[in-house]
Amino acid sequence: MAKTLFILNDPPYGTERSYNALRLAGALSTREGEQVKVFLIGDAAGCAKGGQKVPQGYYNLEVMLRSVVRHGGDIGVCGTCMDARGMADAELCDAARRSSLDQLTEWTRWADKVLVF
Repeated sequence: MAKTLFILNDPPYGTERSYNALRLAGALSTREGEQVKVFLIGDAAGCAKGGQKVPQGYYNLEVMLRSVVRHGGDIGVCGTCMDARGMADAELCDAARRSSLDQLTEWTRWADKVLVF
């Protein structure tokens, strides 16, 4: 079983780095024999905010995170980064959970590949 960790740093909107990372994570999570974990750190913590409303036809990162989880992936959000941005646990979408640098360390050791966006 191949194990891939995605570490996202960029904000949810304004650049397309987080979008492209989640496109790849979502596609990989649907493949047989693949395990995917996504860790949101820095400005990427905002990717996991619940209740995102975007213009018609625009991508929605909350929906993309749910897709990864629906296919067996895990989503962690840096708790320190959430606190720095005034995000409460209750604001996270149901696909993500507050996490920590210790969790990121464990996931990094778990992974065969680490992709940083």
